[in-house]
Amino acid sequence: MTDRAVTRRASWRAVLATFAVVTVLVLGGVWLGQAADRASAVGAAPKTAAAQKARPSAKKEQTHRTADAKSAAPVELPGVRDCGAGEPVLEPKVITLACADAGAVASDIKWEHYGADGADGSGVVLVSGGAKGVAPASFPAVFHLYGAKNVDGKRAFTGLDVEYLGATPSGDSTETYTIA
Repeated sequence: MTDRAVTRRASWRAVLATFAVVTVLVLGGVWLGQAADRASAVGAAPKTAAAQKARPSAKKEQTHRTADAKSAAPVELPGVRDCGAGEPVLEPKVITLACADAGAVASDIKWEHYGADGADGSGVVLVSGGAKGVAPASFPAVFHLYGAKNVDGKRAFTGLDVEYLGATPSGDSTETYTIA
């Protein structure tokens, strides 16, 4: 046997193939990691009544007296049931709008008026990009709760109007949701 004094170099084809495999693996991992982020874009927002305001604050009671001087009986304030299930929550900060896939969520809601006759507030609607790879987006909006009824023995609002301030996810300036 003869000893080789010259070291053996990798061929350009082997180097190119190794580079291509490593590049595909790295880019595939980044793409898959972003796909999980896209699929769960709205997942960061709380969707259940348990994650929202569990109890009313001490200064806001569940009942209040109506402005009508003839009526001295307390009136129970209606709440909001998340996707029509669970206990009604007073003044929720989050309301799931698309219950099938949680693709749209009203979030960061600040209520200017919350009473037995209805509620008015403002916040944003978060829309997930879903599996289409579209980036999630948020749209400023105002909210109006209405249609208080007894649902499963508890007072709850049954409708929600969303009026967008500017650009909208679907091109409509208002949307109506049945929430009970």
